[in-house]
Amino acid sequence: MRRWLDETVVTHGRLPLLCFLLGFIVGFLLIRLSVRLIRKRVRWWPGNLRAGDVHIHHMVFGVVLVLLSGIGLVTVYNSGVGTVSALASVFGLGAALVLDEFALIYYLRDVYWEEQGRTSVDAVFVALAVTGLLLLGFHPLWLLDVGNIRHDHSPTGRTFLSLFAVVNLMLAAIVIAKGKIWTGLFGMFFLPLLLVGALRLSRPGAPWARWRYAERPRLMQRAVRRERRYRRPVIRAKIFVQDLIAGKPDAVAHMRVAAEEELARTVVPAPAPPHPIGQSLPRIPGHGRRTGVD
Repeated sequence: MRRWLDETVVTHGRLPLLCFLLGFIVGFLLIRLSVRLIRKRVRWWPGNLRAGDVHIHHMVFGVVLVLLSGIGLVTVYNSGVGTVSALASVFGLGAALVLDEFALIYYLRDVYWEEQGRTSVDAVFVALAVTGLLLLGFHPLWLLDVGNIRHDHSPTGRTFLSLFAVVNLMLAAIVIAKGKIWTGLFGMFFLPLLLVGALRLSRPGAPWARWRYAERPRLMQRAVRRERRYRRPVIRAKIFVQDLIAGKPDAVAHMRVAAEEELARTVVPAPAPPHPIGQSLPRIPGHGRRTGVD
């Protein structure tokens, strides 16, 4: 462990990133422990903070920590790895407090213990995955390191690097438009995943299905059947992990029931796109006639 820390993290200047990750994990675990104790109404644990009748969410403290540590990082970015690492850990702590209430930001209402509150856990998982990959040395353009193309400053090398980056981003955009968020995320670090995700069928509720499958009912139904078949065990596993970490939402009685409800709610055909600009719409009888009243 010490050897990996020295050779992989410290030598390559990733100590601040490691401190960010540790601060993020510690902050997320502590705030989840706190809210679980508050939910159980443990007497010796302080309850929710309030300013009069206003409930102060821990996201507020997260925003303050992110702002202060971010200003500090910009100010002392070249003052030494120790100072930067300390500020990075504070930034990670604040980011954990913010992402833990990501669902509140997304839905603009307090859904912490509701089904929609699971969105916060998804956001935390994404942040952990990206940070972990970066800490291990992966980056979106790692394939260019094979021939040292990424460090080639010639016009040909710069052109190839730009084209590769553009293709990478376009494939990631297609995969994400097909509703495959995790495939698009990890595919940014491993190009073959992007190629597979771009070629395979879209999820039925994704924007891609709305644009391309709306007038192809057989393809849409195939996408629905495939999504329900492959997503069922994944959703059950995800709900189990989310319940383990975040606690069971008030409205969910059982993992299997919750999985079937999520499949019925999310795995549906995307609505047809609106009429393209310039296409004539059906005329409504009597619409557009003058009535003599201005």
